[in-house]
Amino acid sequence: MHAPLAPHEHDLAAAVRDAALEAGALALPYFRQGTQTAARLWYKERSSPVTEADIALDSFLKERLTGLLPDAGWLSEETADDPARLDRSWVWIVDPIDGTRAFATGHPDWSISIALVRDGRPVLGVVHAPVHGRTYEAGLSRGAFCNGERMALPAAPSRQPLRAAGPKPLLDRVERRLGTLERLPKVPSLALRLVRVAEAVIDVGLVSANAADWDIAAADLILSEAGGALTDLSGNPPPYNRPHPCHGEMIAAATWLHPRAVGAMRT
Repeated sequence: MHAPLAPHEHDLAAAVRDAALEAGALALPYFRQGTQTAARLWYKERSSPVTEADIALDSFLKERLTGLLPDAGWLSEETADDPARLDRSWVWIVDPIDGTRAFATGHPDWSISIALVRDGRPVLGVVHAPVHGRTYEAGLSRGAFCNGERMALPAAPSRQPLRAAGPKPLLDRVERRLGTLERLPKVPSLALRLVRVAEAVIDVGLVSANAADWDIAAADLILSEAGGALTDLSGNPPPYNRPHPCHGEMIAAATWLHPRAVGAMRT
């Protein structure tokens, strides 16, 4: 059991929110809705795109966040991994632009994801979607909020059919057991997909294998604090800050639905 945030950590939460908003303001001049980004674009391994905006935001966030907690480790998609993080109790886990491909091609569903992890579990999370003007945040045992309004998932079904989003092969598997689903368009930013489960826009969020810590850590806490769960197919929550920061298939849903959804995924 992890303790909730201490009073001084509430000030930290506000500082992290401000950092996410500033990062969003830095990114928006590079973004072109419906067309190619104004940022310089190149490709990493496995044809993964990266832009100069990713690098600029990563540098900004690393300086700002490590200044808030100098002893914390750092894990980011755009920074070479430093194994010293494995010896730290506190670690920042950051994706400066989650959904770079969407950002680069003018799709609005990208986000900035910031989590603070303590002993392998998130205690603070912010997901900021600049184009949509929505900022999701949570602190351990403090609840989840979107633009200052508390988020709370319903304790029972509120509609049929259930709305689901994720890769088509996973949707096909789940639908065989859960029945007909309303298939929503896949959300390019995984962090944004998960927080939309937290705000009940999506009922079932499916995650294919190889999602990284920086894709999910902040949204995981936001979902949990809103009354949902993100787990693997055995029902275990994802651990963070391990040597290999990637995960297997996962599923996100409100707590009343989650056991059924996990069972459907295992089929």
